[in-house]
Amino acid sequence: MTKPLCPYFGSCGGCSYQDIGYEQQLKDKLGILKEAIRYDDIQVFSGEEYYYRNRMDFAFHSEGLGLRERGIFHKFVNIEECVISSPVLNKLLKEVRKDFAGVFYFDVKRRFGAFCYAVLRTPPGDSSVSIALNKNDRKLDRAVEKVKTYAQVSSANNVIITYVPYNRNVSISEDYEVVKGKDTLRENYLDSRFRFPVQGFFQVNHDMAQTVHTYCQDRLSQYETQNAHLFDLYGGVGTFGILNAGKFKEVTLIENYEPAVKAAEVNIAENEITNIKNTVLDAKRLKDIDIPSPLFIIIDPPRSGIHPKALQRLSELTPEALFYVSCNPKHLAHDLSELTRYEIKSAALFDMFPQTPHMEAVIELIPK
Repeated sequence: MTKPLCPYFGSCGGCSYQDIGYEQQLKDKLGILKEAIRYDDIQVFSGEEYYYRNRMDFAFHSEGLGLRERGIFHKFVNIEECVISSPVLNKLLKEVRKDFAGVFYFDVKRRFGAFCYAVLRTPPGDSSVSIALNKNDRKLDRAVEKVKTYAQVSSANNVIITYVPYNRNVSISEDYEVVKGKDTLRENYLDSRFRFPVQGFFQVNHDMAQTVHTYCQDRLSQYETQNAHLFDLYGGVGTFGILNAGKFKEVTLIENYEPAVKAAEVNIAENEITNIKNTVLDAKRLKDIDIPSPLFIIIDPPRSGIHPKALQRLSELTPEALFYVSCNPKHLAHDLSELTRYEIKSAALFDMFPQTPHMEAVIELIPK
């Protein structure tokens, strides 16, 4: 047993591994991944154990801002500092706590109140505060004015009001208003620049995400790719495709979330990439795309894994290599069991989320 660094450990539902020594955490995660993929030769990459997250969603409650109590949906632990969040994010947390002290918070049991969440994002060199408001609350106008007043003194580059329904537990929405700055954030990976939507997904651990990209580049360098095509499936804002475009004759980004597609267009232009096609397509319609050859695939699906129709199409293909980037060993195991025409060539574990049971993995598959 290890003494947790966080004073809220045990009551806060955010972390569950802080009483486990870090080396043991890595061993436990390695064991989980080995069992999931039935493969033992796995490289392990790790970084900072604490103060790494650049996104946190804090709930407004009677005492300020916090996270849910472990196992109790309607109760909250008041958080003054989060030890897995970056120093910049913690500084922003203190600012938001002070400026929004005593606001009419959303009561999750009775389902009324205006202020639901404060979503803080602090990628290196940028920052945003998104205040999620109950759009059905009778005091909404006053809440909006409160956020606009805060925006005038906020240290965040971007301040957004996000309107959410009272009957859904969400902190993001396509119904939002930019009060200060933009609705996108910027972040650099390796030598490339990226924009991503404030309301969208992006990795919360900058250093480990960059390690993932370096690893994938190194693995791809083992192949002859200059005359080949790359599919970046579930391509998001284009990170994998853009970072590897120089290795390939042509790259196709495949994504159906419209804000991510628009951000990808900006990123392609800003990084002066000329050999990428940005394709707006749901992954389940992969069968509708002509398949070039030779082909490489990088696939980075959500936690729910690859859509069954996309999985079926992938099982029929014979690319030179398929790189499966996964944050969910359970769904990874299921999807690999369906890709019976492939075998594992390499595997790596990236401890993207220390002090929690979560992890990232990259599995390199080749046809048998």
